[in-house]
Amino acid sequence: MLNEAAFVYWRSRGLPAPLIARLTEAGQTRFVDLAAWQAQLNRLGIVSPAEAGLAVIQDPVQIATEGAQWGSIHAHGFLSDAVLLSDDAGQFAVGRHALCWVHAERLVHKQDTFTDQHRAAQQRVRNLIWNFYADLKVYRTNPSKSRRIALRARFDRIFRRRTGFATLDRLLKRLHANKAELLMVLERPEIPLHTNGSENDIRCQVIRRKVSAGTRSDTGRDCRDAFLGLAKTCAKHGIAFWDYLGSRFHVHGQPAIPPLSEFVRCRGQPA
Repeated sequence: MLNEAAFVYWRSRGLPAPLIARLTEAGQTRFVDLAAWQAQLNRLGIVSPAEAGLAVIQDPVQIATEGAQWGSIHAHGFLSDAVLLSDDAGQFAVGRHALCWVHAERLVHKQDTFTDQHRAAQQRVRNLIWNFYADLKVYRTNPSKSRRIALRARFDRIFRRRTGFATLDRLLKRLHANKAELLMVLERPEIPLHTNGSENDIRCQVIRRKVSAGTRSDTGRDCRDAFLGLAKTCAKHGIAFWDYLGSRFHVHGQPAIPPLSEFVRCRGQPA
């Protein structure tokens, strides 16, 4: 669906203005499926550079499609109250977005230092960040307006400071520009402060990829991701994955296991 949410997404991802104009002037705004959308792109002469043998950083067809999908999600009211927590990778900057504090601090931790003064400045900033992080964890358990105001002011003092270490000062300025996303937890105390949960979920696959590279086809990748998701969801709910597969394949003697969506729904209900 093409609507304001799709247009905002396109502009945020840098889709060229002439392409946006062609898409919006075509008239049609709803597409029943991906095939109908692809037919519209073909009619407008918008094709992937990869099809022409060109190497580009951003594929306009992919960005246009992502925007149309996001427009449909927005129009249907899905994820209207959701917060997306990420490591600041550009593809996740949609909707209400929060940033991982562990990844943010890691930028300071990995900053190259060359003198004792640089190392001392880096260590002071790291201590300030981790102390602030500890207080954010306390805030999550007992949020209040006064503490929210105090933490916002303290954030400014930490990330607007001048250390005398030029590259560190530039990094702090960059992190301060992400204030709204780093402090999303002040408005939504229920969200995590880091992405460790999802990072741990995919760690086994990352290790396997390092050993034996990736899959050979998109179908193989989809199968891998699907079964990884099933296995991890079973583990989170105390279900043996082999019992789950046995139930789905109707293996004799295996216990019947309800759809995993029922477990997820029950777990998400308030006590």
